[in-house]
Amino acid sequence: MIDPAILDDIDRGLIQMLRDDARLPTSTLAKRLSVSRGTVQNRIDKLMSSGILRGFTIRLRGDAEAGAVRAITSLEVRSADTKAVVGALKRMPDVGRVHSTNGRWDLVVEINTGDLATLDSVLHEIRGVKGVSASETSILLSELK
Repeated sequence: MIDPAILDDIDRGLIQMLRDDARLPTSTLAKRLSVSRGTVQNRIDKLMSSGILRGFTIRLRGDAEAGAVRAITSLEVRSADTKAVVGALKRMPDVGRVHSTNGRWDLVVEINTGDLATLDSVLHEIRGVKGVSASETSILLSELK
């Protein structure tokens, strides 16, 4: 397994280019990195097998899905329960990403639902998870960038 701390400039450059456009052909990536196509493919394979690179996906504009309700929920979690809370959140189909953070809140959760009633239900479920002691939710209205 690769330690993320030992990624070199080629790995970091490759990751950044794939973040910007995961559909770039290996020949284009190789040209931009000034390495061979084989090197690019080997690096991608190494990053995939180590788990640093988990896959390739699409990124939609936040408001691209009609009728979608998106929200960010900040959670205060008892420290002994953090692992269990994260596990419970990951099992919830309407929960997207879960981030650890610093400051007032311990976790920030992205929620994507089809309507406000479902959002209300998801928030109720999250607040019911053992270890969640407080929450604050902001509904995302429109994406500015």
